[in-house]
Amino acid sequence: MFLILQFFVLLLTFTLHENESFAQYIPPSPTMVSLVHKHTDAATPLYSVRIETFNDITQFTPQNFLIDIDAPLIWHDCISKWNKHRVSCPLYGGCISPVSCEDFQCTKVRSAYSYKNPSCSPVTNSSTLPVSGLCSCPVNVKNPLTKSCSQALLNYDDVIVNAAYNINSYKPHVRSLNAACAPSSSFKSFPSNVTGVMALSMSPYAFQAFFMNQVTKRILALCLPSGSKPSNPGVLFYGDGPYYFHPHYSNVDIRSILTYTTLLKHPHSFGYFIGVNAIVIKQRSINIPNNATTKLSTIKACTTLRTDIYNRVVRRFSKVTKQIPLAKPVTPFSLCYRTFINGTRVVPRVPDISFSLRDGKMWTVSTANSIKRITKHVSCLAFVDGGATGEHAIVIGTFQFEDNLLVFDLEKSVLGFSSSLLKKQTSCANFNLM
Repeated sequence: MFLILQFFVLLLTFTLHENESFAQYIPPSPTMVSLVHKHTDAATPLYSVRIETFNDITQFTPQNFLIDIDAPLIWHDCISKWNKHRVSCPLYGGCISPVSCEDFQCTKVRSAYSYKNPSCSPVTNSSTLPVSGLCSCPVNVKNPLTKSCSQALLNYDDVIVNAAYNINSYKPHVRSLNAACAPSSSFKSFPSNVTGVMALSMSPYAFQAFFMNQVTKRILALCLPSGSKPSNPGVLFYGDGPYYFHPHYSNVDIRSILTYTTLLKHPHSFGYFIGVNAIVIKQRSINIPNNATTKLSTIKACTTLRTDIYNRVVRRFSKVTKQIPLAKPVTPFSLCYRTFINGTRVVPRVPDISFSLRDGKMWTVSTANSIKRITKHVSCLAFVDGGATGEHAIVIGTFQFEDNLLVFDLEKSVLGFSSSLLKKQTSCANFNLM
């Protein structure tokens, strides 16, 4: 009898232990991964991700999307595909299917984003969907390069991205989303083979919003490559990491070296804003007015400063680099240096430029992100005069992002930044997807 009782006690103990283990177990939260490619065949460098979209009822094909952290809505060239399968495509099926103007989703999407593009004409329900005869759901889309507006048709779309549960495990992941089908003419000035806009803003219809609260945390991490070789891409993470880069940081999660600052909201934009108190150059601060806004952009090639701020930055930077021989300015830059003297290439030794943030943090811009090589003989300070009446006093552009890891944490409303990864003996091209 004692042995039987002892057996039941042991069984109960084992069962309770197992139940406790199961209760504490939390399934891994996957991190979506897309490779980022730099394009230099447009007027300015731009960056894209390749996402697989439905081209046929049973087939996905890759399509390149321009990264835009300000766009309210995803849109791409898909009207021909949509028309091809308009009859056989179910409303929530595995292909591109239209949204009717009578669908609640049409009103919901329009009301969420339309006021963000006040320069666009109001949309109407004048056109009808093929075959069904129902009215279509047109939405305005704005070309981020030309600023021109055009109308696109809202649809239900399916895509594939990669999902990572740990650094060595990846698998395809599919989710339905709302996007807009735009005519090919809407993509003027885009890099070749880029036929979509990947909205990564705070909008409820940004790309990551269709994964958030389902399988990933509301976090984006962007690492733009400095080179344009397809073999050395950067990386875009959807989710909370970890973020490993090699060779030097192969066993270290880059999150451990990030600094965080508060993300600010703007009443007329879904984009990302931070508070900047001053720009510091060699221990001298150039103060920024309290009401000035600082925006982040993946469309602007270099950081633009309102004229009053720009002039003070250039004046200060000129003073602390007066030992470097000057070169004739190259548009749009006004401060350039000779980098090839007496037959020898010279790398300008310049001080860091730091953004002093409102919460006491410092975002340091080192030489790799402040001095841009223009020709073999000339390099320039990569900051641009944004005019005296610009909407935003500071717009931090992509040259200052390259080889920096930026983490947009919408869970906590903070921006994480690494400053230059080159100083950590790694780069954005050193993420290993395989």
